[in-house]
Amino acid sequence: MDKDAVLAHVLKQRRTPSLLGGEQTVSVVSSSRYVSQRTDREVEDQLASLDHAILTALSGEVKTVLLVGGEGSGKTTALEKLVVDWAKGEHLQNFTCVLYFGLREIRSLKDELSLETLLQHHHSPVPSESTQLALQKPEDVLFVFDDLDQYKLSLDASVHTLCSDLSQAVSVSCLISSLLHGSLLRGAAFVVATRPTGHLEFLSGTRLKVPGFSKPQRETYFKGFFTDPASANKALLHMERTLGFYDFCTSPRFCWTVCSIYKTLMDAGEKLPDTLTQLYVDILVHLMQALSLKEACNRELVQALGVMASHCSVSQNSSCTKEELHSFGFQSLLRSVGAFLHVDGDLESDACVFSFPSQLMQEFLMAMSFFLDTSASEGVAKLLEKHKGHAKFLDLFLSGLSEPDQHRPLEILLGEFNSDRILDFKSWFKSSSEETLKGCYKDRHHRCFHLLHQAQNLSLVKEIISPSERTGISYGDLSLQDCVALNYVWSCLGEMKLLNLYRTRDLTDEKEEVLAPAMSLSHKIQLSNSTLSTGAVSHLASALSRGRTEELDLNHTSLAGEKFKVLCAGLRDCKLHTLTLLGCELTEASCEDLMCALTSGSSQLRVLDMMFNKIGDLGFMKLCKALHSPQCKLQQLQLRSCELTAVSMEALSAALCSGTSELRKVDLTTNTIGDGGVEALCKSLQHPHCKLQSLNLFDTELTGACCPHLMETLMSEHCSLLELDLSVNDLGHEGALLLCQALSRPGCPVEKLGLTRCELTQQVFKELGLLLRSGTSRLKSLNVGLNKVGDQGVKHLWDAVAHPECLLEELDVEMTDLTDACVEDLCAAVRASKTLKTLELRNNSLTDVSVPALVQVMEDSCNMQEMNLKYNDFSEDVFEMMDECDRIRY
Repeated sequence: MDKDAVLAHVLKQRRTPSLLGGEQTVSVVSSSRYVSQRTDREVEDQLASLDHAILTALSGEVKTVLLVGGEGSGKTTALEKLVVDWAKGEHLQNFTCVLYFGLREIRSLKDELSLETLLQHHHSPVPSESTQLALQKPEDVLFVFDDLDQYKLSLDASVHTLCSDLSQAVSVSCLISSLLHGSLLRGAAFVVATRPTGHLEFLSGTRLKVPGFSKPQRETYFKGFFTDPASANKALLHMERTLGFYDFCTSPRFCWTVCSIYKTLMDAGEKLPDTLTQLYVDILVHLMQALSLKEACNRELVQALGVMASHCSVSQNSSCTKEELHSFGFQSLLRSVGAFLHVDGDLESDACVFSFPSQLMQEFLMAMSFFLDTSASEGVAKLLEKHKGHAKFLDLFLSGLSEPDQHRPLEILLGEFNSDRILDFKSWFKSSSEETLKGCYKDRHHRCFHLLHQAQNLSLVKEIISPSERTGISYGDLSLQDCVALNYVWSCLGEMKLLNLYRTRDLTDEKEEVLAPAMSLSHKIQLSNSTLSTGAVSHLASALSRGRTEELDLNHTSLAGEKFKVLCAGLRDCKLHTLTLLGCELTEASCEDLMCALTSGSSQLRVLDMMFNKIGDLGFMKLCKALHSPQCKLQQLQLRSCELTAVSMEALSAALCSGTSELRKVDLTTNTIGDGGVEALCKSLQHPHCKLQSLNLFDTELTGACCPHLMETLMSEHCSLLELDLSVNDLGHEGALLLCQALSRPGCPVEKLGLTRCELTQQVFKELGLLLRSGTSRLKSLNVGLNKVGDQGVKHLWDAVAHPECLLEELDVEMTDLTDACVEDLCAAVRASKTLKTLELRNNSLTDVSVPALVQVMEDSCNMQEMNLKYNDFSEDVFEMMDECDRIRY
């Protein structure tokens, strides 16, 4: 086969390069500007270049390689480079014949033909003798098919009678199907390029994704396009900042368009566009100026293009015939369409086919046509509904073009936009945004933000995003594009109460860098259940250092190792008051970094939640060193399930009575503190320098042996405890009686006491009842649930609640074996009490009989706010009765 003829055939200029259609493939393939893409396939444990992946696949047993990529991703360039390298003797020399076909052109063949005829008459570089040789040795033949997605005929083998005879004349559809399914010329190899299409389900083989340019490849491309390095760098940085977050920026064709328009603007000293809409305004202005038509012709051309764009969108047909173009209004403008459309065939021929090279320009022209139309046709709502699911950027372009500052350059060339259409869009946008922002569908919120970003109107943002909508639903799992729009909106608003990014499972360095300004404007940041890269944590720390954030929630977000060290660097100089780190995989080593942050002198941290982190005693002792420092302002410390023991309680005790600790609240729930640990704590609780007001020892393996120490503490005049929770500890009868004795001391400060499931007896309940009505107790909240003392035991509490000296506001007697027999005393107590507000009665044995009295007493009570009756023995018959009182939960 004559390789020189093949080379000439492939390098022949088949299409004129255009701003939208891209650079001529031959120019790229034969120049140093060719940038080899990476595919997603691994070769020798590395991501292979697309060229190498194709060659590797064809060197084995594979007979079909499918290149799949989006619009302008470089598929055609990759194919032509493959053929050129073969013709130059560089690759694929195991094939003696390489045949390149565009399936877009093949589909137009109407007559039946054989494979021999196809090769001889429709592939000019193949002389007849070469054809015969190729057909005799199929394993030496490589077919290269481009534009499979434009091939509208069926590839389903079940609808064809596949042929195997090289000389048999069949339809084009049957011929191509017979080749690709291996019936015809069995043993030949194929490389097929396509956009994602339904045809792929009928083809087997090695599928290679053509992803387009990565960020480094874009940089290489820009440096190759601009001769001046400074201009290349300026153009690249501007594109990455304003457009780099869109998926289509990976398209080499789009990069060509951007570089071309940027160069034109930079050479003219004009401002580069800041949004996608502004980019396409500049492109359209450039194309119109190049055509040099009169205003009326410009307007007529854009409107006709808009009609065609709408037709292609609705019909999902990417191309139109010459006859169809005439019906759209192109009669006198046909010679001007080349700037906007691919023209396949002779413009004078009725067989000529036209298509949009750019989906983005197609949708931009639809938006333009809408605003130029002066008829009383469909409004914006109907327009968007008609193109729903087909036009991804139409609403964005409408939003951008509705702003006078953005469409003014176009009005100079096209005449005025229809003001009624602009008002129609504004009205639609405002009403739909109000409805969207009241809802909780984050995707719709994001879309609203994208529209505002395209509009670039500060006053519009403040009008649409009213203060009532600024709390924010969860905006987790953002794309980079979402981050840009969200940051724009937040920046316009200036200050936000909450930035809710709950469950952001892929917060990369790039995304966090974009969001950092928005974070610095938010008083609270919600990032729980998220996944942050180390780079993202670095940007978060920077935002905290320069921002106004006072509360940060990172619960269940892994911060192990270097990430936490980076975060702590930002904590040293910020306004953060509350930091929640529940289940963040922190360790003993993490506490060293935290200690440095807490003692930095500029840390404002008051509340620290470290629950469910395995810091252990050694880690906690490091934190206790920080508590000794006068620079540490920590007031609340949550340490539930941190694997602490009595060993570290001495360090905590020393910190509490150091005179420098500001600690007011400590939660040690579910740690193995034991009686020895409590004994150590009690020493500090009696110290005049100790300021602790709340101590939670829920489920810390205590016994009655710790109660003498607690009694001594509560009897001390220096004790400042207002809240004490000893729930889920086996204190027993004797231990609890000692506590009751201490609590009865005049001046005992305890106002909230937790004794849930502490093995209390009826005698203990009697003593608690006496305590509550003694006149000396300050108790306002008492939890004694899960102590099975029955009606007789709890009666002592009902009697106390009814006493005028009792100050109780909250009482929890869940699962204490109450029956209907207690209801009379219960109701009497509620009626008599001037202070009781909430009563917890869950998981008892109350029945339907008690419901009328309970409903009545709740309706009569002025101070009762809630009675919880869940999980009692009620039937559905009384649900309606309980519904009458909205303060009853059941």
